[in-house]
Amino acid sequence: MHGASSMTEIVVIYDGKCELCKNSILWVEKKLKIEALDFHTTDLSKFTLTFEQCSREVFVLTDAKILSGAKAVAFLLHHRGNKFLSLLITLSGPLGRIGYQWVARNRSSAPVKMLSRYLKP
Repeated sequence: MHGASSMTEIVVIYDGKCELCKNSILWVEKKLKIEALDFHTTDLSKFTLTFEQCSREVFVLTDAKILSGAKAVAFLLHHRGNKFLSLLITLSGPLGRIGYQWVARNRSSAPVKMLSRYLKP
């Protein structure tokens, strides 16, 4: 179903009100089949997630695992074909998590808005 990927489905639960999040989803979808769900309009209970959790970070759900934050981003990059960026985030460990958390908390800042424009389709 996903070409080289052996997974049945990749579900991404993201913030549909965040410009960077929306542009990132569109960018990922150019090369990877995902089901993208805005947490504001999704029944999160069927994923055993809360509004509070989803307001803090992105979630990726597959048949095998649930990933969030920087790990979710690294997973999507890897499966999209951006293996170097994925590895960079993974190897950066706490730095990658801190960077992700900063972006998530500062979605309306100038640097995040610039990144969002860069990813815009």
